[in-house]
Amino acid sequence: MTDDRAASTHVATTPETRAQADASDSMANRSHNRTLRPESTTFSKFMLTGWGEEEADIQPLESSAYTARRLEELGQRFPGERLVIPAGQAKVRNDDCDYAFRPDTAFAYYTGLGQDYEAGAVLVLNPVAPGSAEAVQGKTHTPVLFLHPRSDQSTQDYYRSAAYGEYWVGVRPGLEGIKTMTGIDTADIAGLEDALSKDVGTEEGAIRVRVIRNIDPEITSTVDAIRTAGGFDNSDATASDDDTFYQFASEQRMLKDEYEVREMRKAIAATHEGFTRMLEALPEARGKERGERILEGRFNANAREQGNAEGYGTIVASGAHAPTLHWMRNTGTIHDGELLLIDAGVEVDSLYTADITRTFPTNGKFTPLQRELYSVVLKAQKAGFEAAQVGATYSDIHHACMRVLAEAMHEWGILPVSVEESLSPEGQQHRRWHACGVAHHLGLDVHDCSQARYESYQGATIQPGMIFTIEPGLYFKENDMLVPEEFRGVGIRIEDDVLMTENGPEWLSHAIPKEIDEVEAWMAAAAAK
Repeated sequence: MTDDRAASTHVATTPETRAQADASDSMANRSHNRTLRPESTTFSKFMLTGWGEEEADIQPLESSAYTARRLEELGQRFPGERLVIPAGQAKVRNDDCDYAFRPDTAFAYYTGLGQDYEAGAVLVLNPVAPGSAEAVQGKTHTPVLFLHPRSDQSTQDYYRSAAYGEYWVGVRPGLEGIKTMTGIDTADIAGLEDALSKDVGTEEGAIRVRVIRNIDPEITSTVDAIRTAGGFDNSDATASDDDTFYQFASEQRMLKDEYEVREMRKAIAATHEGFTRMLEALPEARGKERGERILEGRFNANAREQGNAEGYGTIVASGAHAPTLHWMRNTGTIHDGELLLIDAGVEVDSLYTADITRTFPTNGKFTPLQRELYSVVLKAQKAGFEAAQVGATYSDIHHACMRVLAEAMHEWGILPVSVEESLSPEGQQHRRWHACGVAHHLGLDVHDCSQARYESYQGATIQPGMIFTIEPGLYFKENDMLVPEEFRGVGIRIEDDVLMTENGPEWLSHAIPKEIDEVEAWMAAAAAK
């Protein structure tokens, strides 16, 4: 890997590039001594000559046909206010190495920009002037995307800025390219602070500002300073305003449009392929040290081939690892005769992610006990699906799944009380073996809309357009002395993605086998390859 971070700390030598270099410095204010970079005037002149034109292949994004409505609905909720949504910056992995950049979800939703576009960009919704032509047309805001111009062969940042220089990062869309892609007007980020502070104040006719606080600390600090200078000196009040903004931005994603549903179908199809690749590798991985990682590698490679990345840390949990809800070390050996729990999802280039869990017999055939336990979880999931109707709540899904599990636990003799007592709010003993939830919204985030208010999420009714998971399970820890010995070290989860329609729920992931006979046939076909 080439040494890039040292170059990003260079101070620009021209006024036109100073703002970009300063922003690069703010991304990673770290000094390093590895780079021996030529500094001569001769070199600088030579580096700006002899280059041919280089242009990115720019086309309007499919999402651009949908973001205008999203922005309009957002603006209508906060008329007369300036709204600030940063993309965020690259995050440090260690020393001078960053994680691959992924824009914040709110930014991705309102701009349609996925993949690793435009670290440091900021979306601003400016309120229209009362009585203006825009206001007469019913508009409340005009959106502008502030970002770094291209650092192409015409500027020294071309080879000096590791953050934006195209010598380092390749051709970037730039202001005009991003405008073409998103349909949103763009502006040089060097003018961001002036644009944010314009007309901010407490007097009548002045503007107040809200920002999504947790994305980019530098942007948040800038907004806070502008508000204080404008007379908004109650930090608790402004933080509360920002929280309300963040909540609404989260809640707005609950109802998916046609584009989002198509992207979710793509993500699920890619995830299905990833599971198949893991099953094809299972015979090779079984019995090998870190066999779990062999399967993880197959899935994650598929995610990069078919999408942006995996949507969350892939869980490959064999044997006694399976009852650990978020087992992501994936360092275990896969032994013959165990159960293998895999929870994984592909995040496509638009950043929508699937979330699928399947549990497999490692040798391709369920034992009678494994069949019995698996069948209970599958029955619970189907009960949750039947409960998931328009007008129902997440609690209805949860209670339907929990009743099936509690009744089975009572039959097995591991529930110390009656089914009804355990299901009561005062009981809940059955939750020892299922302490997590059984459903959550899904979309740009694997736990989408998580910042929404309780009354808009858990307490709200299910509506057409919502996409969510149903994922009951049984988790018997290896050291659990309250269950029969043969149960210990067994974990089973079955998780699918559901779209609520006007006519009821639809299994979006219906093509991924989960019936016992279908799972065994799937495994046999994969092993034969």
